[in-house]
Amino acid sequence: MAVAPRVMAAATEEVRIAVLGAGGRGGQLAKAISKCSHAKLSMVCDPDPGRAESVASKLGATASTDLRAALDDANVDAVVITTCNHWHCLAALWAIDAGKDVYVEKPLSHSQWEGMQVVLAAEASDRIVQLGTQQRTDPIQAEARQYLHDDQSLGAIQYVQASRLGPRGSIGKRDTPLAIDESIDYDLWLGPAQDQPIFRNQLHYDWHWDWNTGSGEMGNWGVHILDDVRNVAYQDSVSTPSRIVAAGGRVAWNDAGQTPNVHMAVFETDSFPTLIALSNLPSIPDGKGGFKVNAGRPVTGAASGYVIACEGGYYLGQRGSGRAVDRDGNVLRQFRADVDTVTGHVQNFVDAVRTRDEALLNAPIRNGHYSTGWCNLANIGFRAAGSYDGETLQSASDVSAWHRLIEEMTAQLEPFGVGAGELSSSSVLTHDPETETFVGPLAESANRFLKRQYRPGYEVPDVASGKQAA
Repeated sequence: MAVAPRVMAAATEEVRIAVLGAGGRGGQLAKAISKCSHAKLSMVCDPDPGRAESVASKLGATASTDLRAALDDANVDAVVITTCNHWHCLAALWAIDAGKDVYVEKPLSHSQWEGMQVVLAAEASDRIVQLGTQQRTDPIQAEARQYLHDDQSLGAIQYVQASRLGPRGSIGKRDTPLAIDESIDYDLWLGPAQDQPIFRNQLHYDWHWDWNTGSGEMGNWGVHILDDVRNVAYQDSVSTPSRIVAAGGRVAWNDAGQTPNVHMAVFETDSFPTLIALSNLPSIPDGKGGFKVNAGRPVTGAASGYVIACEGGYYLGQRGSGRAVDRDGNVLRQFRADVDTVTGHVQNFVDAVRTRDEALLNAPIRNGHYSTGWCNLANIGFRAAGSYDGETLQSASDVSAWHRLIEEMTAQLEPFGVGAGELSSSSVLTHDPETETFVGPLAESANRFLKRQYRPGYEVPDVASGKQAA
C-alpha cells in the first residue's frame, strides 16, 4: 500500500483531505475542513455507503465505502480519521505507510500498546500527525497556565478533580443478535475487532459502550478532560500516572453495554494526584440533571470539566471557559475566548502540513498518546477489578477529596436501588510510565489489557520489530 508522499510545492498550496468515518464526528470535521483556508475535502469513506454519500454529497466530495481508496489515491494528501475507536490506530498506521499526513480523532488508541505503535511510526516518518483534542487550540489554556504556574496566583496545586457527569440512556438488550444492513461492508467495519454477536439495538454510535470496539465514557469524553488536566495542571510534565485505583460498574440499566456508566479513579504522580468521577446516570431515575460532585469543596466544577485545587483557591476549567475562585468560592478572574476550536484545530493541522513544520502542532501525537493513556489505564483499573472493597478504595489516597468523592458518588446510587456492593473495585495498581506496563504483584491481571488480539488481515504491526501483531 505504501506510496511516495506528495511533496507540497509551496506554502500556499491546497491540502487535499479525506475523512475516514462518516458518523456525527466525521460530518463535523468535514464541515470544518470546508471552512479552513488552503484545504479541500476530497473524499469521504465509510463502510456504510449511505453515511459516506450523505456527507460527501453535501460538501462536493467523492464517496467510498473503503478507506483504502483514499490511501491509494495520489490526489489525497492527508486524512482525518473519525472511525470507531478500534480503527483509529490501524487507520493511522496505514495512512502513514501510504505517505499521508494524519489527523486522528481522540482517543488515539483502543489499547495502550497500539497507541505507541502510531507514535513510533509517526516519529520514524516525515508525516505530520495530530490528535483531535481540539481544546489544545483554545487560547484560554495558555492563559490558565500563565495564571496558575508563572504568576502562582492561587499558590501551589494540591490535587485535581476531573468530572464527566453527563446523563445518557440505556442502549437496550436484544434476545437475538442485531442483523447488519446488507449494504454495509461489515467485515471492513469490524476491521481489527473480533467478530462477535451484537445484542444492542443499533450498530452505530453505541459501539462506544462495547469493549470490542469502544472505550466507554472514559475514552469518549474523559480523554478531553484529562488532556486539559495534563496541559493546564501538569504542563505536560507527567506522561502517565505511576499508580491507579479504580471502581465502577454498569448499573440500573440491565442493557447490552459493557463499559461502566459509573466510574471513579485516582491517579497518583510524582507531583500531585488527579481524581476523576464519571457518571451517565441522571440525578434521580427519569430525571434530567446529572450527578453532582464537589468532593467536600465549597464550589462544584462543571459537569464536564475539572477543578484544580490550590492553596489559595480553585481553578474551574471546562470546554470554552474557566474561572478562578478563592477558598470561599468568590470569583477572582474569568477566562473565556470566542473561538471555534474544532475548525481552529483542523486549521492548525493544515498549517503544519503546508509548512512541513511539526512544531506548529497544538496536539502532537506523542502527547496525545499520553493523554489517551490516562483513559486506557482508568479502564484497565475497572476491567481488572474484583469485588467492591471500600476500605482499599478509601486508603488508596491520603487526599480527603478522594474520600469525599467516593462517598458522594456511591450515595447518589441509592435512588436507583443500587448499593456500592454492586460496583467493582481494583487494588492499587503500580504503573511504570517508562515501559508503559504495570509492575508488582498485581501486574499480570492488568497487563493483559494493554494489547488486544487482532483479526487476521487487520493486525496492528509491531513497529519497533517490523512484525505484525498477533
